[in-house]
Amino acid sequence: MEGKYKNLAMFVTDLTKRHYRVVTLFTCLLVMVCVNSERVGAQPSVVDPRLEVRTVVSGLSSPTTMAFLGENDILVLEKETGKVQRVMNGTIQSTVLDLPVNFGSERGLLGIALHPKFPTNSGVYLYWTESTTGNDTSVLSETPLLGNRVDRFTWDGSTLTLDRNLIRLHALQQDATNPVERGNHNGGIIRFGPDGKLYIFIGDNGRRGQLQNLPDGPFGPGIPDDQFGGPEPDNAHLTGVVLRLNDDGTTPADNPFFAAGAALGGEVGANIQKIFSYGHRNSFGMAFDPFSGKLWLQENGDDSFTELNLVEPGMNGGWVQIAGPVERIAQFKAIETSNAIDPVTMTSYFGLQQVRWPPTLIADTPQEALSRLFMLPGAHYSDPKFSWKFEVAPAGLGFLNSVALGPRYEGDLFLGEARTFLDAGYLFRLRLNRTRREIAVTDSALEDKVADNPNKFDITESETLLFGRGFGVGTDIQTGPNGNLFVVSLSNGAIYEIFSSRRR
Repeated sequence: MEGKYKNLAMFVTDLTKRHYRVVTLFTCLLVMVCVNSERVGAQPSVVDPRLEVRTVVSGLSSPTTMAFLGENDILVLEKETGKVQRVMNGTIQSTVLDLPVNFGSERGLLGIALHPKFPTNSGVYLYWTESTTGNDTSVLSETPLLGNRVDRFTWDGSTLTLDRNLIRLHALQQDATNPVERGNHNGGIIRFGPDGKLYIFIGDNGRRGQLQNLPDGPFGPGIPDDQFGGPEPDNAHLTGVVLRLNDDGTTPADNPFFAAGAALGGEVGANIQKIFSYGHRNSFGMAFDPFSGKLWLQENGDDSFTELNLVEPGMNGGWVQIAGPVERIAQFKAIETSNAIDPVTMTSYFGLQQVRWPPTLIADTPQEALSRLFMLPGAHYSDPKFSWKFEVAPAGLGFLNSVALGPRYEGDLFLGEARTFLDAGYLFRLRLNRTRREIAVTDSALEDKVADNPNKFDITESETLLFGRGFGVGTDIQTGPNGNLFVVSLSNGAIYEIFSSRRR
């Protein structure tokens, strides 16, 4: 290890930096091609001939999420313009807010939630990445360190006005020894739970600290995690978590780590008090089961182990030490250290995508992996409720809270796609069992709750879960006021409605 490499960490950083640039370039090019092709693609369809799909609105610019003000009255967020558009009766009626966003990579205007007592309480909550220029920008460095933010706005019937900031979160990951700029893994989903609390998801942002299950950070005790310090979850390192806040941004005293944070004190302790769960990589889909009130989260893998998780208070999801069921840790390591070439992106699997902790460090046994986890007092590790062996790039997640599509679909979970590689943007449908804590399967191949697909972006062994095709990048799925299922398509610039042809 001679020359410019003074230690193993520097060598690994340089190696993974070059790998990351290649992967990012090829992935971005491929996504651009697929997105452009999908915009002129066919109308989405579903496999059930008793159901149909119609376009509610088109012509939106990179829509991400929506909130229903009423039937035929929707607020829609546009990722790259920073605009909140009001759609009424299938027409973009007005722009009710325009924020200066940094939309580089996965940043931008990402999440919306109405106060549970809306419209009596006029609060509208937005998750967005702010620009330092005062204008929309895709330059990754043009955002503050804490550029991801959740704000409360008030709705007066025609416009949104800023009321207060609830929290500012990590956005800038650009290590001093590795100046590659990154803007992904921002998460961005916000949801009010049946308890009236606001749940916020932020991805790991490329961080490799305690909340990513590296107690001493990626380089060992006494070595700063990055140019901002770390690895403790101070303001600059609060990532890879589900946060739970009161509607005014204060911290609920019944949060799972409230006592642990109080005992620790300071900025780190205050942040620990806000955490509902941690050890997560990234997600574009989070929703509450309308029957049990439990929180479900899809979690994107790198090359391996897409996850569907039941998130309970104090959960440690295992990332970066574990992805998929812990019993399959050897497969996780084998895939992520493989030099095999992904048939879609034509890049090597080796990497874990982000830098500073190479996959060669993944544990060799389940026992070793579990022993490495950073466990806050009262934390518990939980395996995913369902997985795909290779990544299938899930996105929006939602439940159908009605019988409008027929009783067979009531309470089912639907999952969209973050890419367009599978069936031009799949919709998966998964059923929960009677306890609403497990995924119910009828296919014997899925009894182990893992779809053993042979490659990335392949749905082999999960064909029976396929519900729809052609939805593009499906970033939000919700039950509308009329009981039908609505899907936001970022790539198609549209919102689709799935309805029963028998009810037309």
